Amino acid sequence: MFKKLLKLLSNDLVKVFSYTSISTLIKIISSYVAVKVVASIIGPAGVALVGQLQNFTTIFTTIGAGGINNGVVKYVSEHKENKSELQKYLSNGFKITTFFSVISGLISIIFCKYLSKWILFEDRYYYLFVFFGISLILSSLNNFFLSILNGFKEFKIFVIISIITNIVSLLFTILLVSIYHLDGALIAVVTSQGFILFITLFFLIRKEWFSKKLIAPLDKQIVKKFFSYTLMAFVSAMTVPIAQLLIRGYIIQNYSIKDAGFWEGINKISAMYLMFVTTSFSVYYLPRLSEINNNSLLRKEIFKTYKVMAPLVFITLLTIYFLKDFVINILFTKEFYPMKDLFKWQLLGDFFKILSWLLAFIMVAKSMTKLFIFTEIFFSGLLILLSYYFINRDGMIGATESYCITYFVYFVLMILIFRKKLF
Repeated sequence: MFKKLLKLLSNDLVKVFSYTSISTLIKIISSYVAVKVVASIIGPAGVALVGQLQNFTTIFTTIGAGGINNGVVKYVSEHKENKSELQKYLSNGFKITTFFSVISGLISIIFCKYLSKWILFEDRYYYLFVFFGISLILSSLNNFFLSILNGFKEFKIFVIISIITNIVSLLFTILLVSIYHLDGALIAVVTSQGFILFITLFFLIRKEWFSKKLIAPLDKQIVKKFFSYTLMAFVSAMTVPIAQLLIRGYIIQNYSIKDAGFWEGINKISAMYLMFVTTSFSVYYLPRLSEINNNSLLRKEIFKTYKVMAPLVFITLLTIYFLKDFVINILFTKEFYPMKDLFKWQLLGDFFKILSWLLAFIMVAKSMTKLFIFTEIFFSGLLILLSYYFINRDGMIGATESYCITYFVYFVLMILIFRKKLF
């Protein structure tokens, strides 16, 4: 078993892990420091509010990008050898991103007081949504350019930018939280990503594709192709964060904002190790699946990835479970000890989630729009309903029980769907 795993470590997936390992490690350390500082200064209630705002920014950041970033990765990967065709996709993607980011930014600014009341329960935070609206266009263009790098498989530059981004964001967050406490943490959420564009531009200025004009006439066929990804991204952006907003709101309403902070804490822990998986998937797995047009080769790629990922994920999650007291002490404070009971079901749910992602990424890579939309809406709705039921029945632990059940069902459905399509 060990020899087989070592043999698998020579494949391209693990080569990408080696490229991204330093970046991911720095990202995890940065996230740890940020979570520790924020949790220590503002406590569970503040962590819950930060989670609320992060869910909102996730939704609008996806909308502001036009939802085409995965499409950019796919079409750059497909047409990188055809410069004239590539330029059409880049110019149309640039226009779509600019249009959606400006519209989304204006909506955030115009409805700032309403959004503050709805998301953060007080209208005094309206200025955060003004800041976010202004910075949204910068962060959207940054994500667009990073998607192009991903499509070209320029992993080294991608990693360098990622490292600098994480360090700058961390320092920015620590500075603001130290000076303004809760308000500083919230300001960091809505502004830090906007500044990163200037770092990205420094690395792209000499690239051949970047030096060409990104303004060209709209091509209806290309726009139509991108919009299949827009629809998928918008649905994804609306479903998961809105589900979290509703579940967190339900916990606040029926228990307390402090309890919501404990639930947000366990989500933060999940996000840290899932970061490693999602980074590697987005950098290697999506472009690789996009390139493959043969079902036999696609099956081999999926099985190869499962053989590497499944044991690594299992060992990692098992280790976290047995060290949960240590993890809480390191990441948070003693005030967060009540979250210990949430680990078992959360970690088990994360295991099924990662296994299901390995198949679910095929829907994105192959533009299976209808299937993707159905599964996103259905399982987000299922998570909300199960959370309400289990929270009422079992208390706070019910939020993680429902999470585990939802992703187990999702994993089973992915197996059934792609067994039929690929075999």
